[in-house]
Parts: sequence; structure tokens; C-alpha cells
Amino acid sequence: MVGSKRGDLLALGLARLRKLAPSLRATGLSATVPDPAPLLRYLSSGAPDAAELIRAVGGARPVVRVHHSDSRIPWSGHSARHAFGEVYEAIRGARLTLVFVNTRSQAELTFQALWSLNEDGLPIALHHGSLDVERRRKVEAAMTRGELRAVVCTSTLDLGIDWGDVDLVIQMGAPKGASRLTQRIGRANHRMDEPSLALLIPGNRFEVLECLAARDAVEEGALDGELERQGALDVLAQHILGMACAGPFAPADLFAEVTAAAPYAGLSRDSFDRALEFVACGGYALRTYDRFRRVVKGPDGLYRVRNAAAAQQYRMNVGTIVEAPAVNVRLAGKTALRPGRKLGTLEEWFIDGLVPGDTFLFAGEILRFETMAGNDALVTRAPTEQPKIPTWNGAKFPLTTYLADRVRRMIADRRSWSSMPLPLREWLGLQAEVSEIPAPDELLVETFPYTNRFFLVCYPFDGRLAHQTLGMLLTRRLERLGLQPLGFTPTEYSLSVWGRRDMGAVDLDALFDEDMLGDDLESWLQESVLMKRTFRDCAVIAGLVERRHPGQRKSGRQVSFSADLIYEVLREHEPDHLLLKAAWRDAAGGFLDLARLSALLARVKGRMRHAALDRVSPLAVPVMLEINRTTIVGEAQEAMLREASQAVIEEGMRRERLRHH
Repeated sequence: MVGSKRGDLLALGLARLRKLAPSLRATGLSATVPDPAPLLRYLSSGAPDAAELIRAVGGARPVVRVHHSDSRIPWSGHSARHAFGEVYEAIRGARLTLVFVNTRSQAELTFQALWSLNEDGLPIALHHGSLDVERRRKVEAAMTRGELRAVVCTSTLDLGIDWGDVDLVIQMGAPKGASRLTQRIGRANHRMDEPSLALLIPGNRFEVLECLAARDAVEEGALDGELERQGALDVLAQHILGMACAGPFAPADLFAEVTAAAPYAGLSRDSFDRALEFVACGGYALRTYDRFRRVVKGPDGLYRVRNAAAAQQYRMNVGTIVEAPAVNVRLAGKTALRPGRKLGTLEEWFIDGLVPGDTFLFAGEILRFETMAGNDALVTRAPTEQPKIPTWNGAKFPLTTYLADRVRRMIADRRSWSSMPLPLREWLGLQAEVSEIPAPDELLVETFPYTNRFFLVCYPFDGRLAHQTLGMLLTRRLERLGLQPLGFTPTEYSLSVWGRRDMGAVDLDALFDEDMLGDDLESWLQESVLMKRTFRDCAVIAGLVERRHPGQRKSGRQVSFSADLIYEVLREHEPDHLLLKAAWRDAAGGFLDLARLSALLARVKGRMRHAALDRVSPLAVPVMLEINRTTIVGEAQEAMLREASQAVIEEGMRRERLRHH
């Protein structure tokens, strides 16, 4: 909770409760906190001495096993479909297994694959956030009653709840963080004197390294934690409106109360006053519009909600979770195309890309899209067809800084290679022979030609978000240098940029200089739609754009249209508006990962290692296979992918005989 906008709103609520009831006692519980001091401040509204820390001791350490093969480890991809047979056998040998995946689309694929292997007719269920809530509750009830043998799930079952007699946790793909893995392992075996059992199923060679690093961290009891964050300004605006709905307030009193909440302890009075002005009239650029006046100042100097309608709108729109525009997925009626049973929701952009007759995988079934009826996508079952695969925006976890550092050190320490599977030892050994193995604080940059194009591949190991931003900024710089970049592909571990001209002679220290986070970033943001997306969410949370009205709800398109109009007005007339600042902070932290990228550029400054090669290196093979990669379904398509990948693999591993996936 703490590292999110929900946590900010909770902290403001705790500060309010302490004002109303000074003798309030609050208890916080967590199994994954490396540094408790920030949480003590959070729980006690800024006074850590007022909170007592209780550390639980004892209990059996978890037993974590990483699945790998000495003959077959995929080069790329994240589905881990090569190990579905082993996963099913593990389920057969356990009472109840939670099969965790990192994305909702991966949950659908994994469930479908396990069901096709389920010759024993084991009761296996599916659970993720896009499924209808009633469907999820039925799965949870069946787990508690001990009626299921396995549940394929996302973070919806991460919560610290005893879901019944779970005795095995399986993580499909890399866990992305030691704390997240510890949390998920904790769902198995709640008996103190018996170990929790976990099986990690990496999807590719780099994920094997990540899983090994995560396993070692769990065995050591090491955890990764998030840095303390400033409270969100859009959440503050929502809270101010809520306090006005509760009753008249004096700004000085509310400011003192707000700054008692840990995330807002550093909030300046000027920033608070600007947030109050925004709630009162929308800010300087919007003050002439009557609809944005929600709080008024009385003759007594106190602020109160303007009228009952403003209070009603607050109650209907309160909260910090802004869902992506979505549509209901319903089975069409048998006699006519009319809404039937609801299966769940899908993001609007995915449905927009379908035409009647297209098929997709959802809720564990292959469905055929028939038509739209209002906000309902009507579908029919199509069990014999090959589906399109739905994906959900924002569903992937970033690789944590802590785990990324462990992976870098593992690769650099050749003594650790002996504990790795044979294919990884040979892979890294050949990399050392034909290219370079970077030190943990170095950045290896390889340049080479391939298929009439020139490539630049680097290996920061800092997560897809930071690499995505780095790729966007590098291509702008390479364009200015006249090297004609054509595109880039980020992974969790590496970044590949390709173009029409050789990039081997470029000054790498200048190319990767930290000043790219200045004008280059600003000019890119002016052209992108990212700021509009983040502004829309901030405007909804702050109450400037309302999703719900009495008797109606705005569609995602209507919300976006309203937010885009306001965004353009503010950019032109009030560029330092509170919500523009909030949107920038969200974009920098969540979508661009600028803090991570800034730390990366500082870490490797003056520590660049360049390898000018005449062919693809072994370490570059995985990212080369990700270029223009599409989801592959079925044996025929997999065979086509193997054939297309053959040339890249042979180019990078020319002296090693491999078995491909």
C-alpha cells in the first residue's frame, strides 16, 4: 500500500483519524520490509518514536527450486511453455498449487495449456483482475473449501490471506523482485514448523539468471524495498475536497493535519495553498468556468463545499484506482445478439482492434467477437479456432534495482558460473571468448552488422521501463548524428538499437551522457501521447474530470476527450498548473522510470566498454530474437519461429550445437 497513491490516501486518512481520536492504535503487518523506519513514520503519522516495532522470529525457511534443463533452455520469450509438462506433473504431486504469472494474458495462456494437458480431469481454475468479480469469488470459495488442485493467478492472490491448504507455489517466468517472490512463496504452507515450497520456471536464459539470483536472496532472507516517495498532488486535491464535504475547515489547521501524514511531511505551504486554490476554482486558467468551483471561502475565513451537488459528485468519484477504459465481455444470447452472461472486462483499445469474426483467448476460453452493444462486447464460444491473444497495458512488473544488481554481479563473477546449468555456462563462456563480460559497474556496448543493418546492443540490466526510455532518447541523439536509426527493442536486461549506418565509431561517453534527461527528454515528451495519458488519470483522481454522474457513467473515450481539452488549455495558459506537475511526476516515476535511468547513467559514466564485432554476440541473441516478435500460438507457428530464429542463433553461437525452441 505505502508505495502507491492508495497508500497516500490511506496516510491522509490515518492523519485525520489521529486528529479525531488521538488515542487511536494502528497495527501494520508486512513480511517483506527491508527497512522498517519509513513504515514506522507512516503508521504513526510522522512520529516514529510513537510506534513500536515487533519482529517475528523463528519458522522454517522456504525451499525454493529453479527448474532448468541441461539440454533445453529457451533463448527468448516469457511464457515458459517448454516446461508446461513439468508444471502439470508438479500440480499432480501436490494438494493445492498456486501458479503465479506476471501478466493477465500469460495467465490465460498458461491456464489453456494446463487444461489441454489435464488428462486426469484435475479441478484447475483461473483468477485475474479482468475476470468478473463473482467468478473470482467462486474460485476463492472453492480454494477455501479444498475443492481445487491448482489456480493460475496474477497478483490478485498476492494478498496475505490464508486461501486454504496451499502446499506449493509455482512462479512462471522471473519474479522481478526478491520481496515479491517472498510474498508469493508465503501463500504456501502457513505452518511455522514446515517450509513453504516454491518452484521457479524461467522463460528464457536471462530469466534463469534472475531466478537463481532471486532464489539466493530468499535463502539469505534478503529483501528489496522501494524508496520513500512524496505524496501525490492529485490525491491531496481529492482529500481537500473530502475534508470540505466533512465540514468547514481553516487552511492552517488542515495544512498541519496533512503534513502529519508521512508522504506529505515535506509539503510546503505554498504547494498546499495551490492545491486548495485548484479545488476551489480549478486554478488560474480555469477559474472563469463555473463547473470547476467546488469549494468556497465563507465570511468566517473557513472553506466549505460549495453545494450538495459537489459533495455528491465527490462521493461518486472518490478513490485512486483509475482503470483503463474497458468494455464488458458478455456471451451473446442464443436466439439473438443481445447481452448475456458477463465474463469480465477487457481494455477498450483491444476490442477496438477487433472486427466481427476475430477470435481471442479470455476467461480460459476461445471466444469469437460478434458485435458491440453499448459498452458490451458480445461474443460466442469458438473452441476450435486459433485465437488472437489479449494483452493488458501496465500489467508487467519492472525488475527491481536490487535483483538487477545481483544479476550483474553473477554474470561478472566467473566463479558463480559453475553452479549454473550447462547451456548457460557455455553461453557465457563463449561470450567471454568472442566479446566481453562487463564488470558490475560497467556498461557493455556491442556494435555489429547483421542482415544489411547495423546494430548497437547494450546490457544495463535495469528493467524494461528504463530501457524503453533510454531507447527513445538514444535514437533521437543518433538521428542528430546522421546515423539514421530505424528502431529499438528493449528487454528487461538489454537494449538493441538498429539503423542504416555503422554506430561503432560514435563517442559512447557523449552518447550516454546524463544530459539526455534534459532537452532530449523534454522535446520527446512534447511529441508523445504519454503526458496526455498520465494527465487524464491525475485529472480523474483530483476530481477535475468525473467518470460517474447520477444515473450515468462516462465512457473511456468521453473521459479522455474531456481531459485532452483541459490538458491543451493548461499547457498553453498555465504550464506550472498543479495537475501538470502531478502528471509529470507520474510519468517520470511510473512510465519512464527516470530515477532508475538517471542512476544507470551516473553508474556507468566513464565506465563504458565497447566491443566492435563482426557478428551477433552470444549475449545479444535473446534481444535480437525479440525484434518484431509477435505472439506465437500452435505447433506450426512455433516451427516457423524456430526456422526464422535459426540464422540469428547460428550467427551468435557459431561453435555450439544447440537445440532450439
